[in-house]
Amino acid sequence: MLHINDLSYSIGGRALFDQATAAISAGWKVGFIGRNGSGKSTLLKIIKGETYAGSDEISLRKGARIGGVEQEAPASKQSLISTVLEQDEERTALLAEAETASDPARIAEIQIRLVDINAHSAEARAGAILAGLGFPAAEQLRPCSEFSGGWRMRVALAGVLFSAPDLLLLDEPTNYLDLEGAVWLENYLKRYPYTALIVSHDRDLLNDAVTHIMVLENGKLTIHPGGYDTYERKRAEARANAASFAARQDARRKHMQAFVDRFRYKASKAKQAQSRLKALERMQMVAPPLSERTQPFVFPNPKPMAPPIVRVVEADLGYEEGKPILRNVNLRLDQDDRIAILGPNGEGKSTLVKSISGRLSALSGNVYKHKKLQIAYFAQHQIDELRPKESAYDHVRALIPDATEAQKRAATARLGFGPDKANTLVEKLSGGEKARLLLGLITYHGAHLLVLDEPTNHLDIQAREALVDALNEFKGAVLIITHDAHLAASIADRLWLVNGGKAEPYDGDLTDYRRLVIAASKTPAQGGAKKAKPNGKRTARQSSAIGRSSIHPLKQSADDAERKLEHLNSVLARLDAALAEPGLFHNNRARATKLQKERAALIDAINRSETKWLVALEKYEKAQTGQAL
Repeated sequence: MLHINDLSYSIGGRALFDQATAAISAGWKVGFIGRNGSGKSTLLKIIKGETYAGSDEISLRKGARIGGVEQEAPASKQSLISTVLEQDEERTALLAEAETASDPARIAEIQIRLVDINAHSAEARAGAILAGLGFPAAEQLRPCSEFSGGWRMRVALAGVLFSAPDLLLLDEPTNYLDLEGAVWLENYLKRYPYTALIVSHDRDLLNDAVTHIMVLENGKLTIHPGGYDTYERKRAEARANAASFAARQDARRKHMQAFVDRFRYKASKAKQAQSRLKALERMQMVAPPLSERTQPFVFPNPKPMAPPIVRVVEADLGYEEGKPILRNVNLRLDQDDRIAILGPNGEGKSTLVKSISGRLSALSGNVYKHKKLQIAYFAQHQIDELRPKESAYDHVRALIPDATEAQKRAATARLGFGPDKANTLVEKLSGGEKARLLLGLITYHGAHLLVLDEPTNHLDIQAREALVDALNEFKGAVLIITHDAHLAASIADRLWLVNGGKAEPYDGDLTDYRRLVIAASKTPAQGGAKKAKPNGKRTARQSSAIGRSSIHPLKQSADDAERKLEHLNSVLARLDAALAEPGLFHNNRARATKLQKERAALIDAINRSETKWLVALEKYEKAQTGQAL
């Protein structure tokens, strides 16, 4: 499917690729990893032809379609569903031509091709993708202009998934999704029938949704079968073997060098010494593997505080009086709590943490806090509040103006900005470095509670693991919103669920919740994820709701199949009328032969369509009567 052949490419004198070579076969789902700034996004641009690297370096299967999320969907008056449907260019063109075509043969060709590409189910498929990415059926009919940039990025992602290219290119697709959307996307990519190349630092996606891992390191590309954990284990084993071999080789070299130094000028041993000296010259040294130590995060520990540190009592939370987003919230936080907040975007997760951190006042009820409580609040938008024309050192100096110069430099280094980075302007820092700086600044004075709203969007895998380590060592409380299920599972010992105007403890674990999200995604008509019991069983109310929502798609499928069959039969009638024209076979045998072939193909399409309709109708009727499907 895709071959990368001796690719070399540099930016600003820095080599990103040095004769890099890789081959990706059709049907592979490849997770693409590497350090931030190593060139992963650049490679995607080279593959798409947006950046030129050479005429022979990238080769694709002839006729293969490439698709990627170029930018967010436009802020137009067009509905979400229409925006996504337009991404299937062939279907759009065929439908437009069908409106004006008059030649019966061409009409038949169009209709047969529409059947072949399942055009009549396109709206249902597009709706299912939008629902999986967090857009209920009612919102799919709203214009794109009513949604923020982050939500329009989801629409753009839905569009490329709907178009189903032969080579799907995704660059950090989970960064603008919530946990529910990330779980849905992971499940969708598992079943994607074509080839995908996905830049990601989401460990769960890299373990469960891909067949191979492609690594960019030191300008070279290597591909490994399996998920990320398999790659990491094999790599650790290889590094251990390489380190052991390098150590043995170094010991052997030292031993030979000692013999040479001792005996090279002694006549009886000179020949042996010369032999060893030549062996030393021939020996190709294997360097021990370089350490990949990631700069740790450091969160100063607070002084102990009597529990609870926060109590939310019968509180309505929101932004506008009389229009609460969350109602009658009753929650408690202790200093040793590690809590991950679950729930679809737009349900009120950020409203809850803003209310707890004091950035939003309760509309009614109370949010009680310990009088000495210090809270560090991190949200992605705060990165934009860093001063771009100042350095990390300038930010630390403003934070501790009375400290000595040596203390300020030491504090800057503790945040991860040593002498080589301390004076770099913020505007020159990577997204991960900006996130590291902000986390260091807000926690510098020792907070009792860390409130983290999507802290990992700009962090690579190694930095995310360093964040996990730091949070697990931290002696205060942690309240986190994240789409990274691995991060949540690694640090959280309690879960809260925000959904349907409520915020309450969730009794299950992340495995239960993931299972519920996947089950809900199979019934797009359902508005959102509902709370399940820890053992994964549904309540009677949930079962009833899911039962009703599961019947609706069956009815829709049967109705769509029936309409398609009626349409094909109407085309057949027009084709038969054309074949019945007087003198057709005598005057235009070529056209008559073509129409006969089109009729045979159309009859075959009608038979297939009729079978699909009967199967769909039977499923719907059984579901109505409560029989097992």
